[in-house]
Amino acid sequence: MRLLIVEDEKRLALSLAKGLTAEGYAVDVVHDGIDGLHRASEGTYDLIVLDIMLPGMNGYRICSTLRAAGNDVPILMLTAKDGEYDEAEGLDTGADDYLTKPFSYVVLVARVKALLRRRGNGGPSPVHTLGDLKVDTAARRVFRGEDEVTLTTKEFAVLEQLVLRAGEVVSKGEILEHVWDFAYEGDPNIVEVYVSTLRRKLGASLIKTVRGAGYRLEAPR
Repeated sequence: MRLLIVEDEKRLALSLAKGLTAEGYAVDVVHDGIDGLHRASEGTYDLIVLDIMLPGMNGYRICSTLRAAGNDVPILMLTAKDGEYDEAEGLDTGADDYLTKPFSYVVLVARVKALLRRRGNGGPSPVHTLGDLKVDTAARRVFRGEDEVTLTTKEFAVLEQLVLRAGEVVSKGEILEHVWDFAYEGDPNIVEVYVSTLRRKLGASLIKTVRGAGYRLEAPR
């Protein structure tokens, strides 16, 4: 999943980005409201962590502008303010959840995961089953039959993009967008490397290459 953090406290933003990257997400960070709105409007994100008090444009305006444009990306608002009025205003502008600083990092991660599940990318259950392949996107565990398969963070992230759209063709570009962050300037063929590793660990017939289009996850036989 690809996340955007819009937070002007640079130390906090970079700390959150480091932690969420370790959780397996691709994370982009901006520190200005106008840049945040531009990136949110132009990029493909699964969730936005949005501070309210920002230079250039505050979080309320960013959120309301995105919603007015039909962008339904889940938004988790952060603020140093406290009080029912601030929370109500944030939710009225279209935010999905609200967290007051200071907050526990564990709580933030739990809120992020809950919002991603709620969005329903993979249906109401985080467990996806194809034949004898079972992928639990909440617990980040993968099984072939009774045997658990150990994957690295990036390997799981690539597999997650395929399993959420099982049976559909997922392009290399779409995988890059969601698994690697905006600043990635390496070889786009890195996707092929990870797909090759997944085939080795999970079975060669699991991921089909659709020439010129991308990859398709099929139920193992």
